[in-house]
Amino acid sequence: MTTLAIVGAGPGVGAAVARRFGREGFAIALLSRSGAGGPAAELAAEGLTVRGFAADVRDRSGLASALADAAAALGPIEVLQYSPIPAREFLRPVLETTHDDLAAAVEFSVHGPMAAIQQVLPGMRELGRGTVVLVNGGSAARPNAAVAGTSVAFAAESAYARMLHDVVAGDGVHVTQLIVPGAIREDDPVTNGPAIAEHVWTLHRSREGFRHFHTPLPEA
Repeated sequence: MTTLAIVGAGPGVGAAVARRFGREGFAIALLSRSGAGGPAAELAAEGLTVRGFAADVRDRSGLASALADAAAALGPIEVLQYSPIPAREFLRPVLETTHDDLAAAVEFSVHGPMAAIQQVLPGMRELGRGTVVLVNGGSAARPNAAVAGTSVAFAAESAYARMLHDVVAGDGVHVTQLIVPGAIREDDPVTNGPAIAEHVWTLHRSREGFRHFHTPLPEA
C-alpha cells in the first residue's frame, strides 16, 4: 500500500480528497497544525487507513519529519497534495503589505512546499512513480493587488513547481498545479469538496500538463 499525504488537511477539500484516494486503496496521511484529529477520526470510522500528523508548514524541519513519520507508519508516499489555507496577513492589499507579511507568505508557499517535496521525492523516485499536486487560488495565475502576499508567493511557488515538472518527469514523477478560482462552496456541485477531489484524482491518473483550472479564471 502506498500513501497520499495531504499537507494542510481539513474537513472540506482535504477530507474529500482523502475519501477519493482512500476508495482507490491508498493509505492517507493528514498533516496540519492540529494533527487533523477530527477528519482523521471520521475517515477512520468510514474504514479508511488514515492517520493524522502535526506539522506547521513554516517549520521546514518539522514538516519534513512529519512526512517521514507518515511514510514509516503507512507506507511510501506516492501522492503529495500541498494545500494549506493562507493566513489572513497574506491577503492584504499591496500598499498595506509589509516586508514581514511577504516573508511569511514566502515561507508558507515556497519554503513549505520545497521542504515537503524534497522529503518525498527520493521515495517517489525509488517507486518509479509519484504525483505532486499544488492547490492554489486564482492569484497564482493572475496577480491580485487585493491579496498581495499570495500573489507574490504563489507566483514563486508556481515557478518552482513548473521547473520541477520538467526536471522530474523522466523519473516517473508528475508535478502539477490545480488552480481553484474563487470560493469553495459545499452547496455548489462544481466547486464543492468532492468535485475538487475528483479533479485531483483525474490529475493523478492522467498525468497531463502542469497547470490546470478547476473552473475558468474570471475575466479581469
